[in-house]
Amino acid sequence: MSTPPTIEARGLRKHYGDVHALAGLDLVAPAGQVTAILGPNGAGKTTFVKAVATLLRPDAGELHVAGIDAIARPDLVRRVIGLAGQNAAVEPALTGRENLIMVARLFGHGTRAARAAAQVVLDEIGLSDDADRPVKGYSGGMRRRLDLGASLVGAPRVLLLDEPTTGLDPRTRIELWESIRSLVRGGTDVLLTTQYLEEADQLADHIVIVDHGRVIATGTPTELKTRAGLDVVEVRVRRGSDLAVVTEILAALGTEPPHTDEPARRVAVPVQDGTRALTEAVRLLGEREIPLDDVGLRRPTLDEVFLTLTGAPS
Repeated sequence: MSTPPTIEARGLRKHYGDVHALAGLDLVAPAGQVTAILGPNGAGKTTFVKAVATLLRPDAGELHVAGIDAIARPDLVRRVIGLAGQNAAVEPALTGRENLIMVARLFGHGTRAARAAAQVVLDEIGLSDDADRPVKGYSGGMRRRLDLGASLVGAPRVLLLDEPTTGLDPRTRIELWESIRSLVRGGTDVLLTTQYLEEADQLADHIVIVDHGRVIATGTPTELKTRAGLDVVEVRVRRGSDLAVVTEILAALGTEPPHTDEPARRVAVPVQDGTRALTEAVRLLGEREIPLDDVGLRRPTLDEVFLTLTGAPS
């Protein structure tokens, strides 16, 4: 017997005056996975997460969370979800442990059960050694992990993460990614929205791309890259002064304007027939006698897939 989806939406609609934030959205988040929702600003991502979190009521459609009708029984849904937003909602005057115990008590745990639940979560998020320090002395990344822990102390079946690493430095972001992976290994299902497509590529088993309130593509990161039907010719020049001419040459071969990374002296362009385009690029660059450090053909990044499918920058 197959496990029902963690989240299932059918024909979900929500409008604010003339603005249709959700326009008949159909979405399935499989159980036992991280599902990432991507889309341009205004695509409907936040509205959908708020609907799943029972913070707003859709105008029409069906929505089930962990098998529960979220529209008819939002009270039951709230018992099985955890929510961590973009800003760490923790009390700086308390210790990390005290923060988690307080949240556990709000979930209805007794004193002993709250302390036990707090310790389990501190171990999961890697803050046991700092548990009894005041949060005001925590780094931004530690606060964000504690906020993640606060969403877990009630042992939710489904964790909603709304852009959880916004504003974090790369090292802290990677540390939080590992905390999220550890939670998934422990059996927590995750719905993630993020503005960092690399984050979705790293964490998500299943990706849903939303635009104008509708789902326009779903699949694994690999499936979406394949579906875009593109390869990328990438050239790294030896001299930065050659970037302009290389960009001009590659523009004639690509399906979209090339992307130029000046600090890395790199130009990349999506192409249809990768082998033919690479051969032609090498020929044209050779004719102009442009010295290169590297030239090659690769699969598109998730950012490039996103741009192809939505026409919007990530």
